[in-house]
Amino acid sequence: MLSLSTFPSVSYSSLPLRPRVAVSSRRCSVRCAAAADGDSFTAKSGYLFELSATEADSLADYSISKIAAIYYRKPLVVARRLVQTGISFGKWFALRYVDTLMDRSDDMFQVRASELRKILVELGPAYIKIAQAISSRADLIPPSYLDELSLLQDRISPFSTEVAFNMIEQELGSSLVELFSEISPEPVAAASLGQVYQARLRKTGQVVAVKVQRPGVQAAISLDILILRFMAGVIKRAGKFNTDLQGVVDEWASSLFREMDYNNEASNGIKFRQLYGSIPDVVIPLMYMDYTTRKVLVMEWVEGNKLSEVKDLYLIEVGVYCSFNQLLECGFYHADPHPGNLLRTYDGKLAYLDFGMTGEFKQELRDGFIQACLHLVNRDFDALSKDFVTLGLLPPTADKEAVTKALTGVFQNAVAQGVRNISFGDLLGNLGTTMYKFKFRIPSYFSLVIRSLAVLEGIAIGFNPDYKVLGSTYPWIARKVLTDSSPQLKASLETLLYKDGVFRVDRLESLLTESLRAKTEKSLVKQQPGGTDSRMAMKEILSFTLTEKGEYVREIIVQEFAKGFDALGLATLEAAASRVPFSGFLFSSLMTEEDVNNLRTFQRLLLLLSGTRRKEDNKGIIQVSQYQNQTLHMENLSLVPTQLESVQEILPVLSIIFELPPESQQQLLQLPANMVRQLISRATARTIRRIFL
Repeated sequence: MLSLSTFPSVSYSSLPLRPRVAVSSRRCSVRCAAAADGDSFTAKSGYLFELSATEADSLADYSISKIAAIYYRKPLVVARRLVQTGISFGKWFALRYVDTLMDRSDDMFQVRASELRKILVELGPAYIKIAQAISSRADLIPPSYLDELSLLQDRISPFSTEVAFNMIEQELGSSLVELFSEISPEPVAAASLGQVYQARLRKTGQVVAVKVQRPGVQAAISLDILILRFMAGVIKRAGKFNTDLQGVVDEWASSLFREMDYNNEASNGIKFRQLYGSIPDVVIPLMYMDYTTRKVLVMEWVEGNKLSEVKDLYLIEVGVYCSFNQLLECGFYHADPHPGNLLRTYDGKLAYLDFGMTGEFKQELRDGFIQACLHLVNRDFDALSKDFVTLGLLPPTADKEAVTKALTGVFQNAVAQGVRNISFGDLLGNLGTTMYKFKFRIPSYFSLVIRSLAVLEGIAIGFNPDYKVLGSTYPWIARKVLTDSSPQLKASLETLLYKDGVFRVDRLESLLTESLRAKTEKSLVKQQPGGTDSRMAMKEILSFTLTEKGEYVREIIVQEFAKGFDALGLATLEAAASRVPFSGFLFSSLMTEEDVNNLRTFQRLLLLLSGTRRKEDNKGIIQVSQYQNQTLHMENLSLVPTQLESVQEILPVLSIIFELPPESQQQLLQLPANMVRQLISRATARTIRRIFL
């Protein structure tokens, strides 16, 4: 965006009053006025605008039946559009084929990319919107095409300023001189659906952006949607797809129609600001509802550069955190975050623009998405296949065993490198064959959610090819799983941490470690992985587990500590008894395999809370072998000094307790009593079991 001083502003106190356009004489055809100003879209496709006022008003909301009713009475217009679209793309593909035959594809690559952009501009908003959806995927689109398609984000030919000013006066019911003290004589930006002027409100002096809708745009888009929806039905039947392709088109079209209602966009902007405006370094412009109608929108002016043009990893992380809040906390998300809608302001903040296309993510789907991420990262592909049913990607009747086997083959290598190296784009690409084989369905909501994540990763890949959006999002997912009060997520956490009654402390360690990476402060984002010392790690873990949100995890840790102290007591008794002559003949082993597992878990928890990272080659900690009675006895004795060493490691860090908030210290003082109660309960149950069973 550019500053006010860049554009010569016009003071309307010195201009004569302009004649108003009578509403009663309104028609949607503005072909001649717009074409005269060099609008190539209108010049080539202006015939699409020729609807009566009644027909245009009936298209205020998306309804395929109303669209069909209008254009079934206009078969020549439909046929002309089909021919125009077919010839435009057919000629381009033919030239690409000739380039291949003549072995000049590389030489003509840039030329063909430019020609494709011009074709999309001439065909209009529907095709431009589709191109914008993929224009930020640097990992999927060749650079030449990426450069050309990126021009579609904010460099569309503008329509007539005279038409735009007339529309502002008509929609707001006042003359420009009454509304603004200054306004740029030409648009500062033009997009597929409208164009933007910079102005100053006369009443308040506030610098604002005035967005004016391109005349007749709904009529043009409606016909293209009708054609695309028909083609989707043909493709589904011919390819025997299980996905409701027409439903996907309907979802996209519905969001596009909502985007064309500027009242709706303003309401979305207000809601977006209320939900996410308090996030540090996130800027959401103010909306001026008194100056907003279906076709005119006035909002706060925001200056900055496109996020894709500046190498700011910190703002990418801020965007990831904001996206996490949108998708998995509040469920209200920006569904069109292409680079033109994400700015780095001049004071280094992330600004969101254009709230016409948003989506709602229901709570059960949010929980299902989180569970799917957890199961993917932890390679629990059997549970992942069930998650796909919850998310609506698979029918309940699908062969879960076969799906699990297929998912293992698809994802095993991808996740083996660790969550920080999982590419969101690669996952989707690898899943393609499996989706076709098992007839996955793509729910209409899913395409918008996936796009919002894929676009953000695409922007980051533009200047950091190694960036992984899932790796940046997972710390927030881990923190949410550890703190959320949702019964569904609590059950998922318990299932994740326990298998056949055995506590998997490595998974708790992984979740806690990842959750510590959930930072948005600049200094911490720039810090290299592994830069957190043991003291800081322990302080953060304690601070988290002693809060109200960490109650469930605290209960689990206390329970496992009680088991560990109980097992340590038994091991100590065995160690003392072993010094008695002939003890092997007089006493049977007190320790069971469960007690040995508990003792090992106890050791790992001490290491975790001391901030000491486990050694990868210390297989005795990670895995528990099958013990025979004699082996059990000897292992128990060797574990006792290990526990004492762990206690010695944790003692120097206990001073951190005095740095905790008073509430956390109070909570910490209650833990020994809780642990003693559990120890007494375990000892009593074991005594009764050994006496009577």
